[in-house]
Amino acid sequence: MRCVIARFPFELTKSGVMESMKGIRPEPVTGEFVIIGRRHYPAKQVGQVITRQDRRDFSTGEVLRAMTRLGFTCRTSPAAATAPMADPYQQASAALGAPPARLTYGQV
Repeated sequence: MRCVIARFPFELTKSGVMESMKGIRPEPVTGEFVIIGRRHYPAKQVGQVITRQDRRDFSTGEVLRAMTRLGFTCRTSPAAATAPMADPYQQASAALGAPPARLTYGQV
C-alpha cells in the first residue's frame, strides 16, 4: 500500500511492517499505540522504525492512519485518555516550574 508520511511516499505492507518491528523492544506506551503481534508499540516508535526518519518529522496521526489502513489495531492508552486537562494557567506554571498563581483584576 502506498502512503505518505512526512511528505515522503512509502510502499508499506503488513508483513513488511511486522518484519521491520521484529526484534524491536517496545518503549513504554503513554499515548496512541499500535498493536503488532502481541506487543504494543507507541505510534511514534513504529513511524521511526518503518520510515527511518526523526520522530519530529511526522505526526502520530499519519502513522496511525497508515497502520489502520494496513489492518493493524491502533488504540489510545487508558492513562492518556483519562488525564485531566489543566487550565492554561496551570499548564504555563508547570512549564515554567513555578507554583500556579492566578491573577485577578484589581491586584497590584
